[in-house]
Amino acid sequence: MPSPSPSVIHDLKTLILSFHPVVAIETVEEDRVVSLVDAVAAELRLPVFDWSITQGLARRPGSHPIHGTAAPDGLLRHLADLTINGVFHLMDLGNHLTKPSVTRQFREAAQSFSGRPATIVLSGPSLKLPADIAHQAVHLDLALPGPRELRDAIGPIIKSLIASQGVEFSLTTDELDALVRALSGMTLNQARQIVAYAALIDGKLGADDVARVTDRKAQIIRDGGLLEYYPAEDNRYDLGGFATLKAWLDRARVGFSDEAKKLNLQPPRGIFIVGVQGCGKSLAAKAIARQWKLPLLKLDAGRLFDKFIGESEKNFRKAISLAESMSPAVLWIDEIEKAMPGSGGGDQDGGLSRRLFGAFLTWLQEKKRPVFVVATANDLTNTPPELLRKGRFDEIFFVDLPTAEERSAIFDIHLQLRNQVPAEFDLDSLVTASDGFSGAEIEQAIVASLYRALYAKVSLSTDIILEELDHTVPLSTSRHEDITRLRETARGRFVNVH
Repeated sequence: MPSPSPSVIHDLKTLILSFHPVVAIETVEEDRVVSLVDAVAAELRLPVFDWSITQGLARRPGSHPIHGTAAPDGLLRHLADLTINGVFHLMDLGNHLTKPSVTRQFREAAQSFSGRPATIVLSGPSLKLPADIAHQAVHLDLALPGPRELRDAIGPIIKSLIASQGVEFSLTTDELDALVRALSGMTLNQARQIVAYAALIDGKLGADDVARVTDRKAQIIRDGGLLEYYPAEDNRYDLGGFATLKAWLDRARVGFSDEAKKLNLQPPRGIFIVGVQGCGKSLAAKAIARQWKLPLLKLDAGRLFDKFIGESEKNFRKAISLAESMSPAVLWIDEIEKAMPGSGGGDQDGGLSRRLFGAFLTWLQEKKRPVFVVATANDLTNTPPELLRKGRFDEIFFVDLPTAEERSAIFDIHLQLRNQVPAEFDLDSLVTASDGFSGAEIEQAIVASLYRALYAKVSLSTDIILEELDHTVPLSTSRHEDITRLRETARGRFVNVH
């Protein structure tokens, strides 16, 4: 089993030496908790006891379970009477703390541990401690494994596959480093499974398997439901126009360099992009990751808030932890106003959105890992003013409707994308007719025109597109007042991307 990181060993060791009777570690990686407890107990020369409801309480290594301790109430009575110092790892006990009698017995056991180096370590995938117990416990964050732990975890798997399955290993040192980087953000068990899967598909573990590992990781992250993952090598989005934003990104990129570190400069925190719907805010997030050759993680704030109602803060922390474990990376928070308290106060949900907002601002201000945040918003009326204050983000950009030159480029891109020759169309007429259209509306006009041409069994022409544009009511007309108000708010406050 890989050794835990020195920092988490130090944290648990400090908690035990400062007489904290209960430490709660919420994680699915029980084997990592076992390794952590072992490492700390060895340094402090304390005995280790494990408990599970199937086995009861037993001293490690190899002792028989203590009679009468399999049930939670029997375990806690035994702990309350103990005078021996040690680390007591109680697995999944949190599931049994809802019963009042068990809660009372737990409090008495914890009180008996106070003032001496005897600590209960609670672990489990979900620890919801009752209020009268929570004040006795301190939560220890077991971050996702770093590069060293991942390398130590997959090493024995690779050796086993070579010996038992005849897998051919052809990774150079640099390629092995790339494989470990591709595994960042995974649990140790997931990392082992992904590497074994990649090797057994064709009996080889080589440079090509880095992409295969990346694909499997993307699927696992999507299955988790919190983030979407766009690998750096798969991100092919480019950005037309947006000259001011591109120039800013070129300058900001040096913040990730070794030279910046030598000057004690922190990497850029992120940018906030507000503007008219359909004008390229989402495309900008993808283009930033492409330009900087970084993986892109998307957090849909609306889905986070709606799907995980009641556990949004917990799941937000998980998403942030995953993003940090994959740093350097770009974290794209789409439509951030959907998860933040607006001008109405945010009390209609019991203050949940305000707590979530506070957690986000704290992390944004104090984060230590190079995670570049790209937050996008369509509606400033529901965006908290604190988010727009200078200093929260490195810069706030405003995206307006595309200029004539940008509309010409948009027509060119989407016509080529659908196997049309732009030179065969009257782009000047199309640009004039699409005044006030967003990029998304121009794309949809081309798509709709192609459907009409296919139905009529004719080639796509300028006239067909012009007719489709004439039948389309753009957002700048249907929501003229909203867009005017948005422009007024942005004028003089935000930097125009064009």
